[in-house]
Amino acid sequence: MDFELTPDQRRLQELVADFARREIEPHAERMDRDGVFPTALFRQLGELGITAIPFAPEYGGMGLGTLEMALAIEQIAIADQSLAVTTMVSIATGLILQRFGSEEQKARWLPDLVKGQALGALAGTEPQAGSDTASFTTRATPVADGWAINGQKAYITNAGTEISTIALTLAATSEPGADRKSFTLFVVPRGTPGYSQGEPYRKMGWRSSDTRPLYYDDCRVGEDAILGKVNEGRHLLHKGYQQARVFLAHCSLGLAEASLRRSVAYANERKAFGGTLGKLQMIQEMVAQMAVKVDAARLLAYRAAWMGDQGTATIRELAMAKYYCTEIGSQVADAAIQVHGGWGFMDDCAVSRYYRDNRICTIGDGSSQIQQLLIARSLGLDVRFEG
Repeated sequence: MDFELTPDQRRLQELVADFARREIEPHAERMDRDGVFPTALFRQLGELGITAIPFAPEYGGMGLGTLEMALAIEQIAIADQSLAVTTMVSIATGLILQRFGSEEQKARWLPDLVKGQALGALAGTEPQAGSDTASFTTRATPVADGWAINGQKAYITNAGTEISTIALTLAATSEPGADRKSFTLFVVPRGTPGYSQGEPYRKMGWRSSDTRPLYYDDCRVGEDAILGKVNEGRHLLHKGYQQARVFLAHCSLGLAEASLRRSVAYANERKAFGGTLGKLQMIQEMVAQMAVKVDAARLLAYRAAWMGDQGTATIRELAMAKYYCTEIGSQVADAAIQVHGGWGFMDDCAVSRYYRDNRICTIGDGSSQIQQLLIARSLGLDVRFEG
């Protein structure tokens, strides 16, 4: 076993880390307070080449792997998890398109996504069905010139910014009343008649990412909007969710690392009881436990990304990484607030933002409970749910 990154991977990691320290971290608190998507900053990620990492060279990409992309997302998340999740969702959208799209679809939509000049969205979740994708009710019906989509999506990231372009939309296409519901994935461009974006949500965290409901009111798309094949869309979306789970694990890992760094720095600076906080044994114990959790999460996250690149990853490794890293992100952020005391409870303190931001990570892309069911099923237990 070799736990070392390659020289090229380390250089990439250092490049993104340096950019995040200089260009993202100084603005993270303001972006959280203002709740406005930082279009110019995201475009800078594209100019640096970060959004091109996992894509094929024929579309302007670098041709690198999941691990390289995950390393970049982790470094962005150390500075601001909100921007990291914006990046990961757009990347995951592009990777689904690259893997399953037609040549015409890829030529039309991938170059701008790869350059970071456009954002993609995954429109799966619905108001009454989150992790239960089999219960989605948005429906597409055949019409003379293609398909008419009707329904609503909820909590969708990246669909309403000035550079948003497409939403990969999952809609039921089986006959009403069929024994088993089938779904198709459609590429729905912004500006399509009948497709609209609601007002952005007021959120606990991820305040500078764009999250809003989407509405489909007799939204007309052609046959060329079908991604993959009719009635196979749920499988494709799940493939995208699996990729996104690795990236989301790294979002939480980066946030946990930031929580640890802030706690160590504060414990070494804050004077109390005749010395620094760091001289108190209980603080030392808390920080040591945080460090162990962060390192354990890193091993799971890196293994999942590496196995994905080798083609050997199974649901078990992906679910373990997503489950453990997101849970640890919240635990370490909570401990960081405790180390910071009353200051940690203030919005101006970074660890307060970390705590709020990471809370959604244990819910999105399959909740922690769903991940545990997936792990249990992979171990041979009789777990019966469609996931």
